[in-house]
Amino acid sequence: MIKGNFIDNLPKVYGIYTGGFLAFIIIMAIAEQMGMSAKAIGICFVAFTVAIYAIIGYLSRTAQADAYYVAGRQVPTVFNGMATAADWMSGASFVAMAGGIYFKGYGYMALLVGWTGGYVLVASLLAPYLRKFGCYTVPDFIGTRYGGNLARLLAVIVLTVASFTYVTAQINATGTIASVALDIPFQYAVYVGLISILLCSMLGGMRGVTWTQVAQYIVLIIAYLLPVFWISNKMGAGFFPHFMLADEVSRIAELEAQFGFVKNSAENLKEVPKGLAGITKAHSAVNATPWAFISLALAMMMGTASLPHVMMRYFTTPSVKAARKSVGWSLFFIFLLYSSAPMLATLSKLSLIDPSLPTGIIGKSIAEVQAIDWYQNWNQANLMFVSDFNGNGTLELNEFFMGGKAVVLATPEIAGLPYVISGLVAAGGMAAAMSTADGLILAIANALSHDLYYKIIDPKAETAKRLVVARVLLVVIGFAGATIAAMEIQGILGSVIWAFDFAMSGLFFPLVLGVWWKRANREGAIAGMALGLISGAGYLIWVRNGGSGFLGITQLTFGIFGSAVSLVAMVVVSLITAEPNAATQKMVDEVRVPSGKSILGKQH
Repeated sequence: MIKGNFIDNLPKVYGIYTGGFLAFIIIMAIAEQMGMSAKAIGICFVAFTVAIYAIIGYLSRTAQADAYYVAGRQVPTVFNGMATAADWMSGASFVAMAGGIYFKGYGYMALLVGWTGGYVLVASLLAPYLRKFGCYTVPDFIGTRYGGNLARLLAVIVLTVASFTYVTAQINATGTIASVALDIPFQYAVYVGLISILLCSMLGGMRGVTWTQVAQYIVLIIAYLLPVFWISNKMGAGFFPHFMLADEVSRIAELEAQFGFVKNSAENLKEVPKGLAGITKAHSAVNATPWAFISLALAMMMGTASLPHVMMRYFTTPSVKAARKSVGWSLFFIFLLYSSAPMLATLSKLSLIDPSLPTGIIGKSIAEVQAIDWYQNWNQANLMFVSDFNGNGTLELNEFFMGGKAVVLATPEIAGLPYVISGLVAAGGMAAAMSTADGLILAIANALSHDLYYKIIDPKAETAKRLVVARVLLVVIGFAGATIAAMEIQGILGSVIWAFDFAMSGLFFPLVLGVWWKRANREGAIAGMALGLISGAGYLIWVRNGGSGFLGITQLTFGIFGSAVSLVAMVVVSLITAEPNAATQKMVDEVRVPSGKSILGKQH
């Protein structure tokens, strides 16, 4: 029996939870040995973990605004770091990152550099100061720092565009996993994923999401690392494959040279289902030039420091000092997964193309490959495809196609691990996508309910009414996101990258200059947010419709263009209009003092 304060007992609570989850994995492994079907194991893993998250969400229910919006500002640093890491390691990080590296090569590690490096900007430029400010949401800071409803409204618009783009990718990931694990069509599976997401966040708000995300982090990190170590050990790459990465990459290069590449004709590619790609050399537009790599990393860094759901996590800490420490813990927990994504991509590719391994398929007959159980499972899910383009009956390197989403999810099966590991990976991917979707939907709903409804439309609204509005918005936004995700307009990774670009286009400089430049004023912030978002979105549309980008800025890095316009507009307009009043400038000075009462705390 656990006695005393819940916060003080967190290590014990999550220690018991981790032990229980490991016991569940062992029970599933025994059940598999006793003949339990793969489908039943997959259903059990997804159902068990989602049920646990739903129970945590229910137990965390609250009717207090402070608890709903910022978890009562009492989340300890280590646990906030775990919750932030879960919030951060989305379906893109878990499901799609290794796939991006697998197909596009190591230039995609620019994403890892940018997403991790972005936390340096968060720690040094924003998180402690926004925590000192004492706000509930990012638009709350913008609206109070610059004054006026228009600035607050524009911040809500930028937040909604960026976060909604991001959340469709997460619901896409949950739908992919649910469709495979539950054997239902993707178009229905996205709504199954959505219901799972809403169970975690609807009643408890940020408090429910925080404690659920800690539980989800434990599941996703076990699910990601266990297969990596197991497959590596089985293939002879050592128990810690990270130290052998260079050797394994060299092996892939040798095999690619040995097999050679035959470019598929347009006629051949017509046969390939939409969204699937062939094995490609580790060279792409992403790493064609140093600037291509640097610009993508830079865009992801600035986007990280602009995303509202990331900033919101640091509003939940007890103090400014705790906010800064939380960033450090966040980086540590994120590093555990990010350092393994390149290795998983490498092991996955080796498992398929190395003929010396029992799992290698290149060089085998087409009929033999099509008869493999894992191929049939993933082909049925429209995530794998082979065809005898060369007419020789043997599978060549250019005749195997796979969806990027399948790299992480299918690799345990391909490598011949027990199916219980595949079920575990599905549960981990679900946890990663759900945790980020929880944070994103909450960020949008909180901004709309607190900053649009309460601060602009009905400032006299009672707390109960505000929370009802927030919960209704959660459902509406979630179902809208699931509907867009079902259309599969853009892949998971592409949607996530766009979200970062949208966020940095409209919010990066209004946030940073709001803390570090007293001369920044309302007119400048309005111009920066409006012109930054419009120019960034316009540049994306132009490039997507065949326009030739300039200065090497692509549809993946359009945020560099948008944020540059935002910076120029904000500085110029601020300098040609009246400076902020003395009270505002004094408030900016106080925000940078790392102790004392929060700014908004003094006002109330």
